[in-house]
Amino acid sequence: MNHAAPGALRRRLITAGSLTAAAALAFTGCASSDTGGGTAGGDDENISVSLIVKTSTNPFFVAMQDGAEVAAEDLGVDLTFAAGKEDGDEDTQIQAIENAISKGDAGILITPNGPAVEDALVKARDAGLYVIALDTPPGDPESVDITFATDNFLAGQEIGKWTAAKLGGEKATIALIDLFDDKVVSVDVARDQGFLDGMGIDVGDETKNGDEAKTGTYSGGEYEIVGNEASQGAEDGGRTAAETLLSKNSDINVVYTINEPAAYGAYEAFKAGGTTDGLIVVSVDGGCAGIDAVKDGIIGATSQQYPVKMAELGVQAIHDLVKTGEVPENTEGLDFFNTGVALVTDDPQEGVESIDTAEGSEICWG
Repeated sequence: MNHAAPGALRRRLITAGSLTAAAALAFTGCASSDTGGGTAGGDDENISVSLIVKTSTNPFFVAMQDGAEVAAEDLGVDLTFAAGKEDGDEDTQIQAIENAISKGDAGILITPNGPAVEDALVKARDAGLYVIALDTPPGDPESVDITFATDNFLAGQEIGKWTAAKLGGEKATIALIDLFDDKVVSVDVARDQGFLDGMGIDVGDETKNGDEAKTGTYSGGEYEIVGNEASQGAEDGGRTAAETLLSKNSDINVVYTINEPAAYGAYEAFKAGGTTDGLIVVSVDGGCAGIDAVKDGIIGATSQQYPVKMAELGVQAIHDLVKTGEVPENTEGLDFFNTGVALVTDDPQEGVESIDTAEGSEICWG
């Protein structure tokens, strides 16, 4: 596990906030007095919080844990950490939620692994815990009190716009490497659909991956979608997904990936097939390894998000709720609190706002 120095994490959080569109965290008074871990106002209150992430192996969630640990130490919060065994492991997360209820935690921070987790979150809310989703808004908005997340549709749009501009009118033969094919998770759909929308492709039903017309026109010319394959957000899954899509059409020149680990695997599949010339790979995450991959030309552009910021703000929000009764509010015009996004590329395209890898490296994580 990569534990960055607390001071470095704090600097990253502050810098990320200054360079992204995230609004200042807003609060409103008078929370309910039945919040777990004690009611508002007690200076001697023991505040306990559980952070439950999708997996402990993805650098994104490692960084989230680091950020939460820094905030918890600074605020005197007792933090319990739990993670699914793999992306999509709902059972382990449900057990961690049950444990948080039993311990009488004040709140839960969670990146939900799927819809089966949401009933357990409703149970936690009913027990008086304040529940904050991080990164992944749940399908049922009533299962959490608020979500702190990247605008994932916007993150997808940014890499889609960049791709369309980069193609310069060339036909786009597109491979879509998603997260799952056996369940619907908001982050999966939002990024995929945002990417296609940014390309100027009619997405049809924005709540579903894979129902778009397989051929047509994007904002710069003609496109063909070879298919959607699941990667589980992992490098080996990305490689297998790319191999499957390449077996269908060896002319693929655009690869959208759900995250950077999937992008690394996908690139390796194309490299093994000797088909990286002119290949455009785009992704979402903005971890330090991902920024290095942009520098090295493996990924053309990535939408950078800020897991450290999500976690630190989440711990702060539950602390403030217990101490003062103040609760966080959604960003104006959105149904979640937006923690920001920035497109990172060393190949800027006209009309697409971006930062370069030098700037991205200053605020990356992992």
